[in-house]
Amino acid sequence: MNQDPARGRYYAMISTQIAAVAGAVFGLVIIGRSDVLELKILGAAILIAGLYCLAVVPRALARKWRTPPAP
Repeated sequence: MNQDPARGRYYAMISTQIAAVAGAVFGLVIIGRSDVLELKILGAAILIAGLYCLAVVPRALARKWRTPPAP
């Protein structure tokens, strides 16, 4: 079958958002359950990376896949 490439791109953007949210939640779990300062710092770093990925990656993918303007 000949599928529209927009469907696969949409699923790629949604899957990156889901993975970023899962990473952020994982960072929160590490922060909440650890008693050691180093693990809390690691959890905060994972949380920040997940939130950054959630904010930046889907927009970058959409910009990369944007249809060029017609001349």
